Amino acid sequence: MDIKTASALRRLRLVSAPEAVSFILLLVCSVLKRTTDFNGVPVMGSVHGVLFVLYVIFWLDAWNRAKWSAKTAALYFVLSVLPTGGFFAERKLKREAEDAVIASRARREGVVNA
Repeated sequence: MDIKTASALRRLRLVSAPEAVSFILLLVCSVLKRTTDFNGVPVMGSVHGVLFVLYVIFWLDAWNRAKWSAKTAALYFVLSVLPTGGFFAERKLKREAEDAVIASRARREGVVNA
């Protein structure tokens, strides 16, 4: 995996968890808006909107650089629209990055032809 691909995956991973948190907070604010006088929806809506747009931009970049199949790309996109999906995306991307590092070290040391 080259450095640009690794960077694209890292950016996507780093925005996944905050995007998921903002989505959950937006849902909480929506409930509070309807049950109390508290209205945090405009603020959380803006925060979540920015994070979601960043996620989609980073997702497109990672899809392009990592040469994901349509199934893998669709999985990461679907995870972005589920309330806790970003946490699963972050964990999966972290595992993918660790596997790439292990494969790279193995190739460098000539242990396997990975």
